[in-house]
Amino acid sequence: MATFSKFEEIECWQIARKLCNNIFFITEKGPFLKDFRFKDQIRSSSGSVMDNIAEGFGRSGNKEFVNFLSIAYGSACECHSQLYRAQDWKFISDNEFETTRLICEELISKISGLITYLRKSEIKGTKFH
Repeated sequence: MATFSKFEEIECWQIARKLCNNIFFITEKGPFLKDFRFKDQIRSSSGSVMDNIAEGFGRSGNKEFVNFLSIAYGSACECHSQLYRAQDWKFISDNEFETTRLICEELISKISGLITYLRKSEIKGTKFH
């Protein structure tokens, strides 16, 4: 795994950004226009993923980074679950669901991999080799 000098270089943050943007655009139409609470909830969970990855990176060591990655992981799982609700309620098309579900699953896997790596790493500082 490469050295990260800024959070934008972290692959799981890049995927989280993709998810957040995807969620934004699919919630800009249809039934989401009237269901403000659900719209805010799914947007909040997707935004929380990228924000917690960035915040964890900005902390002083691996343990804090892992803690924030764990929060990001939970938010990604929450967003993943909310996608099923959006599909069940016909808020999104099957294609939108599948595309976004795949992003969520990739993101969850990448966050898990980074957590595993950091827990095993001998490097405990802020540059995360």
